[in-house]
Amino acid sequence: MSISDSASTAGPARRSILVIPLAAAAALAAGSAPAAAHSLPGTSRHAPELETVATFHGAMPTGVTVSRSGRIFVNFPRWGDDVPFSVAEIRDGEAVAYPDREVNEADATDPAGHFLGVQSVVVDAADRLWVVDTGRVEWSDAPDGGPKLVAVDLATDTVVRTIVLPPSVAGPRSFVNDVRFDLGRGYAYLTDATPDGPNGLIVVHLASGRSWRVLNDAPSTRPEPGFVPVIEGRPLLNRPDASGAGTPVGIGADGIALSPDGEWLYYCPLSSRKLYAVRTKDLVRARGKGAWTDIPVRDLGTKGMSDGLETDRVGRVYAGDLERNAIVRRDLDGTYRTLVRDDRLVWPDTFSIGYDRHLYVVANQLNRQAAYNGGTDLRRKPYVLYRLPIGSGPARG
Repeated sequence: MSISDSASTAGPARRSILVIPLAAAAALAAGSAPAAAHSLPGTSRHAPELETVATFHGAMPTGVTVSRSGRIFVNFPRWGDDVPFSVAEIRDGEAVAYPDREVNEADATDPAGHFLGVQSVVVDAADRLWVVDTGRVEWSDAPDGGPKLVAVDLATDTVVRTIVLPPSVAGPRSFVNDVRFDLGRGYAYLTDATPDGPNGLIVVHLASGRSWRVLNDAPSTRPEPGFVPVIEGRPLLNRPDASGAGTPVGIGADGIALSPDGEWLYYCPLSSRKLYAVRTKDLVRARGKGAWTDIPVRDLGTKGMSDGLETDRVGRVYAGDLERNAIVRRDLDGTYRTLVRDDRLVWPDTFSIGYDRHLYVVANQLNRQAAYNGGTDLRRKPYVLYRLPIGSGPARG
């Protein structure tokens, strides 16, 4: 059965859901169940300060990741901006095409061999850069071979592995969003945030490259019906032209994070303020076995509206709070704490924790795009990559 909050509602296929209280004060790093949530207090009086790492005067970035040696990589989705390359390394403060210009050419005649519409970049525990490619250019349908995971060896700066997601797992309208890796067990986990659905999680068996969907259109992976957040004093609505009143933005499973021991996967729909957790063993066992109702999901309460998620070495979960221009942290006892509030954090998107014990975050002003503001682009360059000290390293070890 699906375990969720009594106020939760399903997507198109509504089902009744059971409320089960969660055990408090559990230590995630030890592999026990996530603790129940407590209320979100204000910003700490000793809140860390944001430090500017890089600025972007061209295309809008979404993802960031940091290698063991401190190399920083970012990506630029092809949503309508002029995007000369979709994946870049920050070198001397500048974004440089990575691993080269050729693979960054959006060549739809060879979709498996080129970056078409990259949504996220993640360095794994083996210090390889993985690229999450939606295969979609300016929201056109993805060709077969477009949705994929691509691994780049950072020692040689060359592509060493491409795992294509088949149409049965990521179809032409799918929008694979972010990924986390458990190399010990040999799996990767992705979110599918497709704006028009279906939404769910994707499991990839790394050795074989086989993949399957789980929690497909479950209440926890779907957007909250009628959800309308207020960001920078404006309701966030789909409003591509000034003539319409706008409609709710319905985006499902988006942020994703993995506990340090690999036992728990955290995720959240973008159009929601909730955080959910599921045991990874249940996702692995679910391949071809029954519906999402057979997978127990834990509702971890209200963290705020978030895009990206990340976990640190001791198992704390970091998330954005888009409506408050803030970054929050879920501690091991289930308490949500605001780490920093800053007007410069306009849409804190993706998070990455470096071995320098800093949390890196891209603030990309996504809510100011023309599609949400009556056709007027309100973004003001530059977009900024920030970092702040957190006193802990990445969960991936």
